[in-house]
Amino acid sequence: MVSTAATVRTVLGDVAPEALGVCDAHDHLFLTSPQLPGQELDSATAATQELSAFREAGGESLIQWTPHGMGRHTGDLPLLSRTSGVRIVAATGLHQAANYTQEFLARLRTEGLADVFVRELTTGIAHTGVRAGLIKVAGGFHRLDAHARWTMEAAAGAHHATGAPIAVHLELGTGALDVLDLLCGELGVPPAKVILGHLNRSPDLTVHHQAAEAGAYLAFDGPSRANHATDWRMPEAVRALAEAGFTDQLLLGGDTTTSGARAVNGGPGLPHLLGGVRRRLELAAGKDVVERMLTVNAGRAFAVEWA
Repeated sequence: MVSTAATVRTVLGDVAPEALGVCDAHDHLFLTSPQLPGQELDSATAATQELSAFREAGGESLIQWTPHGMGRHTGDLPLLSRTSGVRIVAATGLHQAANYTQEFLARLRTEGLADVFVRELTTGIAHTGVRAGLIKVAGGFHRLDAHARWTMEAAAGAHHATGAPIAVHLELGTGALDVLDLLCGELGVPPAKVILGHLNRSPDLTVHHQAAEAGAYLAFDGPSRANHATDWRMPEAVRALAEAGFTDQLLLGGDTTTSGARAVNGGPGLPHLLGGVRRRLELAAGKDVVERMLTVNAGRAFAVEWA
């Protein structure tokens, strides 16, 4: 159960968990990375169009997982939210080292990474006044390197200071149990405050079950990507977890990371999640399960009794 005092921290202020309504639990309106040259999400106009299409499809909220230093455009988010009528949650955090320069990372080490996360969750992201509502970090492919451990240690510190949830990019869906061992085992983060992303990219149903049994939230996101051949197994994974009694821990997101994936540029875009993906999942797991993934679960996963 979510405490009546718990709220979700949106870019327009804190709201009750149920206010999220139909929620894309993992997506990006803005994102830039040297890993995705020429595919930047950096247009406020395009973001407005995507949000409008999402709203027309029935979407009411979106959780942007874009972390520190990756072109969050945080200052644009409040106006986008007001204009579209879609609630938006912003993130602090840090992605894999390959997304940053060494100079940038050295500066964060000097500042104190946990302090940066806490400041962005409480005081606000620099020059915007917008407070983040979650912490985004990332693992590596089947391993946690020194950078991942550093960021997760900082995320755990920020969680303990604020209560904020920690959302984890699992590289190609791998390393879920290693992440839980570190965050929850060594660093004392409650499993219910950890959201594991990209599990559809590694359709290991045994690992999925173990992660759910540990108490974490499991996010199935990015289902429209042509280069992820395992995505067709997502309905099977969702059905298996629901049948095992883990419906309340399942989340659904689109994870749009490139301009070519946007609906305005001919891609599936934000509306795809509430169209083809939802219908396919309903066939596999039932309408009630998918409705809960899109509504109640998102509110519970991102709700915090803010310290």
